[in-house]
Amino acid sequence: MPKDSKAPTMADVAREAGVALGTVSRVVNGQAVGEEYRSKVEDAIRRLGYEYNSSGRTLRTGSTNIIALIIPNTVNPYFALLVHHINIALEKRDCRMMLCFTEYDTDRETEYIQLARQNQVDGIIALTYNPNLIIPADIPFVTIDRFFSASVPCIASDNFGGGWLAAHKLKEMGCTHLAFMRFSSTLTNEPSKRRDGFVSACVEMNIPFEIMALDDGQPFSRFEDFLRSHYKKGSLAFDGLFIGTDYLAWQIIHVLRGMGLRVPEDVQVIGFDGIRIFGDQEYAVSTIVQPVPEIAEACVSTVLSRHMSNVPSLICLPVKYACGGTTIEKKE
Repeated sequence: MPKDSKAPTMADVAREAGVALGTVSRVVNGQAVGEEYRSKVEDAIRRLGYEYNSSGRTLRTGSTNIIALIIPNTVNPYFALLVHHINIALEKRDCRMMLCFTEYDTDRETEYIQLARQNQVDGIIALTYNPNLIIPADIPFVTIDRFFSASVPCIASDNFGGGWLAAHKLKEMGCTHLAFMRFSSTLTNEPSKRRDGFVSACVEMNIPFEIMALDDGQPFSRFEDFLRSHYKKGSLAFDGLFIGTDYLAWQIIHVLRGMGLRVPEDVQVIGFDGIRIFGDQEYAVSTIVQPVPEIAEACVSTVLSRHMSNVPSLICLPVKYACGGTTIEKKE
């Protein structure tokens, strides 16, 4: 467009599309309109290079259509998958994401909440680790995996059921002595229930088991020491391991193979999360799969709900088992 020409207006878009001005207004404001009219308006917007003034919309409606997502990082494949599906769920509703990486820094969690408030976001979805985090009362707030109070909805998978399922699967595949290994947060959160489900199943089945849980920040070498202390005459005391996350399971498997043990022939391993190689290929390890698309959808629909007070304090979604080559599947 020449420098001296005027920027196209909403009226110009209406003339170009051959529709009423009100139709254009409904399209750019994300309101319901027939698909044929929406297509005409969007085509006209592209042809004319029309740019919508979102700040004006904010003044009129009090809404920015922006949701802040506070998450540690996307280096962890599970976090990356969450970001991907939450973004998809937001785009379906014509919303945008304000992505905030905390890198497990508790102060940054608080800073990002303040930044979200300053940017007048319509809501916050957060996976947090700050034990003293103060949830703002004036912004819709949804947490992932961590319960704060009855007034702050928490979205999680069935962690207890996942631990229970992992123990039963290992028993089903012929394991007779199990162990559970994971890094444990000092916070009370939903993933802590993976251990409870595992223990419950082992007691129920009367199968021997041991627990090796390290606090966050303790060295990984403690896991190696634990495994070597149970390794005698070329064999491990355990023939089945349930590991708290797929990433930790992958690390443990490398230790086992370094000790001369075969996975799954000598030791069967089940992780938790449902991580896939390259994001969409086969599972990295046999795993309890978290329903990430459903978690994302629940987070977004909840944070955008106009009736947050009617939302349950905990929304718990079902998990499933998937083979990833680190267990011996029974042939039918």
